[in-house]
Amino acid sequence: MKTQVNGQTMFNTDANGLQGRSGTDPDAERKREIKVLNRRLVIAAALTLPILVFAMFGMWLAVFVPMGVVDCFTNPWVQFVFITPVMFYSGWPIHRTGWLALVHRSPEMNSLVALGTAASYAYSVVVTVMPGLLPSGAREPYFESVGTIITLMLLGQLLEAHARLGTGESIRALIDLTPKTAHVVRDGNTLDIDADRVEVGDVVLIKPGEQLPVDGTVISGRTTVDESMITGEPIPATKAEGDTVTGGTVNGNGTLQYRATKVGRDTVLSQIIELVRTAQTSKAPIQKLADRISGYFVPGVMLIAIWTFVVWWIFGPAPRGLYGLVAAVAVLVIACPCALGIATPLSVTISTGKAARYGVLIRSAEALETTREIDTVVLDKTGTITRGKPELTGVSLVNDVLGDGGEDALLSLAAGAEQASEHPLAQAVVEGAQRRGLTVPQPDSFEAAPGSGIVAHVEGHEVVVGNGDLMKNCGVDVQSTSSVCKAVAQSEADATQVFADYAQQGKTPMFAAVDGQLAAVLAVADTLKSDSAEAVTALRERGLQVIMLTGDNATTAEAIANAVGVDHVIAGVHPEHKAKEIARLQNEGHMVAMVGDGINDAPALAAADVGFAMGTGTDVAIQSSDITLVSGSLSGLVTAIDLSRAAMRNIKQNLGFAFGYNGIGIPVAAGILYPIWHIMLSPMIAGAAMAFSSLSVVLNANRLRSFDPNKIKPRKFAFKLHERHVELAVAPTKSVDASADAPHDVPEQHMKKKEGSAMDMNMNASANTVKDPVCGMMIDPKTAAASQDYNGKTYYFCSDNCAKSFAADPAKYAD
Repeated sequence: MKTQVNGQTMFNTDANGLQGRSGTDPDAERKREIKVLNRRLVIAAALTLPILVFAMFGMWLAVFVPMGVVDCFTNPWVQFVFITPVMFYSGWPIHRTGWLALVHRSPEMNSLVALGTAASYAYSVVVTVMPGLLPSGAREPYFESVGTIITLMLLGQLLEAHARLGTGESIRALIDLTPKTAHVVRDGNTLDIDADRVEVGDVVLIKPGEQLPVDGTVISGRTTVDESMITGEPIPATKAEGDTVTGGTVNGNGTLQYRATKVGRDTVLSQIIELVRTAQTSKAPIQKLADRISGYFVPGVMLIAIWTFVVWWIFGPAPRGLYGLVAAVAVLVIACPCALGIATPLSVTISTGKAARYGVLIRSAEALETTREIDTVVLDKTGTITRGKPELTGVSLVNDVLGDGGEDALLSLAAGAEQASEHPLAQAVVEGAQRRGLTVPQPDSFEAAPGSGIVAHVEGHEVVVGNGDLMKNCGVDVQSTSSVCKAVAQSEADATQVFADYAQQGKTPMFAAVDGQLAAVLAVADTLKSDSAEAVTALRERGLQVIMLTGDNATTAEAIANAVGVDHVIAGVHPEHKAKEIARLQNEGHMVAMVGDGINDAPALAAADVGFAMGTGTDVAIQSSDITLVSGSLSGLVTAIDLSRAAMRNIKQNLGFAFGYNGIGIPVAAGILYPIWHIMLSPMIAGAAMAFSSLSVVLNANRLRSFDPNKIKPRKFAFKLHERHVELAVAPTKSVDASADAPHDVPEQHMKKKEGSAMDMNMNASANTVKDPVCGMMIDPKTAAASQDYNGKTYYFCSDNCAKSFAADPAKYAD
């Protein structure tokens, strides 16, 4: 720690006798700690080893070395000279920390070693300086035990320091992702500057193979970017004008220019690093339990040591005092709870760092532990199971209006007609045509029919795209169907049946007519993410109940649920009621995880036992969550659950090692085996056992470094229901089983199919959304294209066209 004294910076010595600088790199602090520990350990080992060897094996060594050498190193005064530096220099951090803890009435692991070595050293000094004070049979010094115990203790601390240094690998790897320099375009000139000097608004030039220094938005160029180090996704993402890019990712073969939007601590990479650091320094509930046990354990061990001495003094053989002292010191040394102190934090640190490398950001150790107990996973639909963006998913020709042109010719005209519209459904048609490599012509004229569709003239054709009402108003007969429809639909169904089938599948259907004749039925839908079905299957294989909670209509919700294999569906839930649904499940005794991405999901994420936010979602949702899935993929949820289970299993094994050694070692050290086999545990052996206990925990915790989500075998857990009482503001409802059409006690509004036009995108309705009064689309006011005030109320619009229609006749659309 550092303080300011008379304008000068003073550095205080920490509990380990090391000097630290506040605000410096934690790894640098650990390296300095390791350097000092190495020096103390080398001195301790060098001075202790000859004393230990000659004290333990002097009789055998006399055959190989002169007897004078043996007598020298077994002389108490020589041992005193050798071991005193070990006691007061090498052992200083242990004694300082241990005695300060005793003074403050909070004894801990160092206190036990400090008491044991102090007793042994003091006894040995009396033997050396004033042997006449002791009976002739009790004049054996224990300097070698003092040196050995301190040396082993330092070795254990060095192992722990190296282990903690290793746990910073994930953070160091993330920090190393940021390049040192950046190419910035200023006043028409390209300058190479330090990456930390890039400012918001700067134009950054990225060449092939370079790392991006800051976050931003692409303004020119096209390339692929490897984002695996941030999201965990191995497939490079295509980036073009308007796309966002993240600092620390690696550019492919193209050249980009992008405008910096987030720099310094505001970048995604910086926030990830901070989240990982916070998680690694937090305490899991099981660690708090271990801390409470330690609070009772250390004073308990001291009492056991005292009573061990008393019992030996009363009932032991002569010399009773010597036997009692040896047994008491052995109890103090072997009971040192070093392993207990690192059993949990070491596993938590390795686990959270490992999770970050797979694109899973765990906010706290408590979240890591609680994830292990989850038995029910509640999934939002839009942006979680689905992509959250409408796409063209179907084109069904019903009349061969354009001759040999077929689907492509029809879709090209429809996309040309929709090109002038800013409506999300229109953009889905345009993008669908572009993905097929079709030319999208510019319309000669365009007219929007709010809530119904559009009418346009494209390449000499009148093109109408919209719902049945628009077709009727334009004189198009939707019942007029040629044999093409039958071939496409593979039934005797007409165009209206194709339209209905698309709607039943949860898609938004639209008729398309050319020159007054019905030509096709187009389908637009919010498509599934590529791994949603696989992730849901993996969750069910792990014994988890999976529920989809959505504000969408029951038809669309059930279609999505059937496609991915979700167990239950709760549809038509208003956003403000999502948190109440979470509370209802909790009151039934379930441990609930909520996965969402929108602002409307934030209350439910906060209410859940563990909230998972999609990294592709809103900042509010991410801030309300306990764990963030950076890639926005549900496979990250499976990884988080598997890692949590592995971590908690590892922690319990560590605690088993720690308590196991103490449970066996303390009675043996106290002398329980002496009456039967005349076996006593030397303090040196006790010190070795203590060090081996810590080594066992370190080695076991490091097994988590080999965690690979692709190699995990699914295991079903037997979950217990918990007695819980979570406050509910409304009457609870029951879930709708989409897989079995059994009756359920569900409010009618949860099951009723929402009515609306073909242009209605109810699937995106959420807590903070409002309806566009012109087209009926549900939109977020924060992202609305325009807004207008009328009669004291603010109205929001999905596009400028809707805003213009409203402005022309507000009374027609106002409530």
